[in-house]
Amino acid sequence: MFMVSEAEAAAIRRAYEENGEFAAAIELRRYFPGIQDNVNARLCARTIASWSPLPPVVKRRSARKRRLAASSPD
Repeated sequence: MFMVSEAEAAAIRRAYEENGEFAAAIELRRYFPGIQDNVNARLCARTIASWSPLPPVVKRRSARKRRLAASSPD
């Protein structure tokens, strides 16, 4: 298991889109030299290339704040 930063993922994604799967696998192995197997590197590169950014996190008001706001007289 390994963690990929957004910058690393962008570089791998760019290599995949511009030059294909093998180039993305090579780019992945530049960042993670412990991945020795090309089959595994290609699988990881395909997975990273298909990622999409997560939606922005919406802050919710806590239940306590809602109860305090509801119970306070206006």
